[in-house]
Amino acid sequence: MRKKRVFVSFDFDHDRVLKDFIIGQAKLPDSPFDVVDHSLKEAAPERDWPIKARTAIKRSDLVLVVVGAYTHRAQGVLKEVAMARDEGIPIVQMIGYRDRSYTPVPNAGRLYAWNWDNLKQLFS
Repeated sequence: MRKKRVFVSFDFDHDRVLKDFIIGQAKLPDSPFDVVDHSLKEAAPERDWPIKARTAIKRSDLVLVVVGAYTHRAQGVLKEVAMARDEGIPIVQMIGYRDRSYTPVPNAGRLYAWNWDNLKQLFS
C-alpha cells in the first residue's frame, strides 16, 4: 500500500520544532505517510515561494496543518490553506502541543489531537 504524501504547513516563526517532529514520525517503519515538502523554509521566502508551495501541495494527498498558539494568524499557513482548498486537496489540523488550547486555522478542517493513533487513522 502506497504511503500518503503529506504537505506540512506550520508557523515558521514559532513552531519549527513541530515540523521536525512530524518529519521524524514519517520516518518510523510503520508510518502510513511521507512528507513531500513543508511550508516556508526561510524567514524571508523567495519571490517564487507561492509557485513552489502550490506545486508541492498539488503533489500531496493531504495538507497537514500543525497548530500552535499563533498558527491561525500565520500568513504563510493561511496562504497554503487557501492553495490547498483551490486545488481540492484535503486538509487536517493537529494540535501541536498538549498543554494548551488553540484556535483552529480558518477553513482548514477539523482540529485533531496529535497522537500516533490519529496520524495512522487519518493518513491510512
